[in-house]
Amino acid sequence: MDPLIAAAARALAIGDPLGALKRIALRRDAPALALRGIAMAQLGEFARAKELLRAAARAFGAAAPVSRARCAVAEAEIALVSRNLRWPEKTLAQARATLAAHGDRLNAAHARHLVIRRLVLIGRLDEAERELAAGDPAPLPPAWKAGHELMLAGIGMRRLRSKGARAALARAARAAQQAGIPGLSAEVESAQRALDAPAACLIARGEVRVLKLEEVEALLASRALIVDACRYVVRDEHTRISLVKRPVLFALVQALGEAWPGDVARDALVARAFRLKLADESHRARLRVELTRLRRVLREVADVTATPRGFALVPHRAPEVAVLARPVEARALEDKHASVLALLADGESWSSSALALALGASPRTVQRALDALSATGKVQSLGRGRTRRWITPPMPGLTTALLLPSPLPID
Repeated sequence: MDPLIAAAARALAIGDPLGALKRIALRRDAPALALRGIAMAQLGEFARAKELLRAAARAFGAAAPVSRARCAVAEAEIALVSRNLRWPEKTLAQARATLAAHGDRLNAAHARHLVIRRLVLIGRLDEAERELAAGDPAPLPPAWKAGHELMLAGIGMRRLRSKGARAALARAARAAQQAGIPGLSAEVESAQRALDAPAACLIARGEVRVLKLEEVEALLASRALIVDACRYVVRDEHTRISLVKRPVLFALVQALGEAWPGDVARDALVARAFRLKLADESHRARLRVELTRLRRVLREVADVTATPRGFALVPHRAPEVAVLARPVEARALEDKHASVLALLADGESWSSSALALALGASPRTVQRALDALSATGKVQSLGRGRTRRWITPPMPGLTTALLLPSPLPID
């Protein structure tokens, strides 16, 4: 291998993109273009990075299928980090197959990790777990092992398995230390902070309390009737009722749960369910219809009874009623765009199409939500047109670093 190419690859491996660029910034040969693309990605210049990687793939040509596959994997990771979730999966699958067929097991493993990370990001956790269980991280270098453990921790946090997530992060920290890559260690530390951060807020008996992941896990294992505004379900220890596709019913049961053991006035329920400031008889009639539907849906776990002032929630078996809401809802329980804010809270930049895919909503609905949040300063955009990305305003003193933990070696 060319000494300058080898030196640039080593610099990228330890997270020094500027050191790599000093050696190859002016070169136009295929290996140099590929390494320059990875360096630019590590510096956050995604658009330029994609241009360089595509130029490298063209320069390698059909005679170098392995190098072209490595470029495709690098471009797939850039798409993942920049939240371009519509990047073609088939291209990554073909690159992974090519790498495996030619004995490049490390980069084939990296391609598989990208597939898993995408599945985790869009909420397909069962598929992610099956894919993760199919691989053995033992023969992999420390950087890849750290990535494997980070994915286990991410799934554990989403599955509310706090003990398993902490164990995976401890293993990831040891692997990152062995790898000696500062960016990888920073990624593990960021994941540990996320695990220790508030995971939800508990609203019970008129009080609001912030919960960590372990406390959420304990609450879900209790005998309480839980109105889960994170997953839009109502559950007790025996029954789980999904209201994902019934937003009006969920708004009603959430309002009743927040007021338990008290009741909620009729006009307050109309305002909460239908987002109206004033109610007339037609709205009150519609409220009665929706409450009848809610009684039918909740009949296994609770009843909704009329009171002189309004309505109250009465659980059948549970001794308590609690509402579990996102932390952002502790600041604004009425914010109808909380799901968008929750995704943007990871600190990464998202395209509107990626948000729509992750939320299962239409692109136009997500764009309206982003416009409304932007008008109030809760989110901000970068770039224009198809390169436009959305982020939450960064907190002072905190940065989000791009992690490409395993720069692809270019032969």
